[in-house]
Amino acid sequence: MQKGKINVQTENIFPIIKKFLYSDHEIFLRELISNAVDATTKLQGLASLGEVKGELGNTQIEVLLDKKAKTLTIRDRGIGMTADEVDRYINQIAFSSAEEFLSKFKGKSETEATNIIGHFGLGFYSAFMVSDKVEIVSLSHKEGADAIHWECDGSPEYSLTETRKEERGTDIILHLNQESEEYLEEFKVLELLKKYCKFLPVEIVFGTEKKHEKVEGEKDKDGNDVYKDYEIPRIINNPVPAWTRKPSEMTDEDYKKFYNELYPYTFEEPLFHIHLNVDYPFNLTGILYFPKVRDRFEVQKNKIQLYCNQVFVTDQVEGVVPDFLTLLHGVIDSPDIPLNVSRSYLQSDPNVKKISSHISKKVADKLEEMFKTDRAAFEAKWDDVKVFVEYGMITDTKFYERAEKFSLFKDTHSKYYTLNEYKELVKDTQTNKEKELVYLYTSNLVEQDTYISAAVNRGYNVLIFDGVLDSHFINTLEQKFEKTKFTRVDADVIDKLIQKEENTNSGLTDEQKEQLKPLFEEVVDKTSYQIQFENMSSGDQPVLITQSEFMRRYKEMNALGGQMSWMGNMPDSYNLVVNTNHPLITRLAAEPEEGNRKQVARQLADLALLSQGLLKGPALTDFIKRSIDMID
Repeated sequence: MQKGKINVQTENIFPIIKKFLYSDHEIFLRELISNAVDATTKLQGLASLGEVKGELGNTQIEVLLDKKAKTLTIRDRGIGMTADEVDRYINQIAFSSAEEFLSKFKGKSETEATNIIGHFGLGFYSAFMVSDKVEIVSLSHKEGADAIHWECDGSPEYSLTETRKEERGTDIILHLNQESEEYLEEFKVLELLKKYCKFLPVEIVFGTEKKHEKVEGEKDKDGNDVYKDYEIPRIINNPVPAWTRKPSEMTDEDYKKFYNELYPYTFEEPLFHIHLNVDYPFNLTGILYFPKVRDRFEVQKNKIQLYCNQVFVTDQVEGVVPDFLTLLHGVIDSPDIPLNVSRSYLQSDPNVKKISSHISKKVADKLEEMFKTDRAAFEAKWDDVKVFVEYGMITDTKFYERAEKFSLFKDTHSKYYTLNEYKELVKDTQTNKEKELVYLYTSNLVEQDTYISAAVNRGYNVLIFDGVLDSHFINTLEQKFEKTKFTRVDADVIDKLIQKEENTNSGLTDEQKEQLKPLFEEVVDKTSYQIQFENMSSGDQPVLITQSEFMRRYKEMNALGGQMSWMGNMPDSYNLVVNTNHPLITRLAAEPEEGNRKQVARQLADLALLSQGLLKGPALTDFIKRSIDMID
């Protein structure tokens, strides 16, 4: 029997390891099973080289619960360890790393300590976060080796003795402490195994599961099928997940099946997928799925799972995946991403930055390929993928440059155009007298129908921008396009939105305008509405409501948050525009009876407000009653 003291100068290293080794104590199971997987895959590697004789036999990893003894055991049938190897890898190397950690820990805050722990190989010692005592029972694969038993109670004292063990491999036995007795519950252990070990490359067995199956070829006395119940070992993982297979081996059905495996409670199929498979200048595999989003900006950024050699790391992938793609679903696996580091470390790691850039490029390549291969099918998906593309073009300059080729505009006729195609379509008809190309758009086909009709009747084209990101996207386009502006169709009267020449033909004199102005000011709230007279066509509305493009757009943008978010709380301001060439307005100006003048002015203003959904409450009730009286 060997007894000893681990070569650690500071007596309180275990409390520090327990507190700061990982920010989340449940990680201990991931670490210990990862070690078991390493031991098993090393054995398989040696066997492939002919360095292990005979059949390997069962190489499953088992997780065993003994509620009475308050132990949790992780058992592998891998390479095992000799006494010398335990002394070297457990007593010396890992604890020398612990010493280094301790020296760096001094003077650091808890957060800083947690951030640097990923640089040290202390995975095994995560066991002491949940245990009063840890035992190792191991038998090396080496011929003639003796089995060993190592024991430590969380102090620098340990014991190492010979023992008996029939099977090759290692048992890690955790004597759980009082604070960690939740890990004696089967459902809790199963939850952690499914979270962290769902796709590990070695089969993991935990408990049993019941099966109810038909016995082929057997019938009961009444001729009915015979069923039997039996129990089998419960294998909790899929050792060969879809992303580890070659894309050429996968069918569309395989990809859909894997999506359901990742998200068993999602009933809507993804639009399409991207299979990542890179081996230079870094290793990266994975499958990303585009879910259906449409006009909902679902800020649910925990749908991409990050793995390191099939070991689950996190579903908080900001910094690894470009921000605009965190809305995607799927899996990314890279051995070049360290397991136990902070997000700030990830974001500054050069490999991670390369991975992020590559994922962005692969997504752009896939979208461009779809666009070129089958444009009609791509257009059919556009309303669903638009939010991803716009988000990317807003936030990622390189992605914008790639996306220009396949990003689409949709107009009110439900036709789709690339950015260049649309420019060619409207450049001759929608250029104003300042030589600016004016892109007219609507954010609501129903509410803005009157304004859309006015634009279409003049031969103009109107785009649909009704997504939550469109205000930001329009800003981005205006910065990229030269001598171009985007204007919503209700921002002003149509002839001023694309002003070709000054229209001086007015049905009213300046004196008549001055007489009518207070009349309209009386029927609307002067703090919210400005009265404006315009020389419009006699076929246009007599009175209509417009809203400044600048103020409305900035209010919308800043309502989503930003440096000027106070603008989102400002009251709306509108223009009540009086068409000086409409017959009703010229008759109103000539009307001698003051009561009639006020009634007609109020009715015209209310009709304009009603068309924009701005007439509500008592004002709407009064309008209905007045309309009935006028008809009567």
